[in-house]
Amino acid sequence: MSTRRWFAKWGWVHRPISWPGWVLLALAPAFCVQVFVAVDRNSHSASDTLYGIFPYVLPALIVLEWLASKSDGGSD
Repeated sequence: MSTRRWFAKWGWVHRPISWPGWVLLALAPAFCVQVFVAVDRNSHSASDTLYGIFPYVLPALIVLEWLASKSDGGSD
């Protein structure tokens, strides 16, 4: 079954090579910025903000990398 490649391996990371890849690459940072703004609004210090965004930003970036690795056309 032939699937279209969304990302290409580029060193340690993946870069988008088609429009679905670019959409995913735009959505992940947009989500992270929204989380940062929402958490920072109620934070009292920088560490509050970092602890607050961590459970959202890290999984979002992990999922983005996982999707990129699965749609890069690689054999592994």
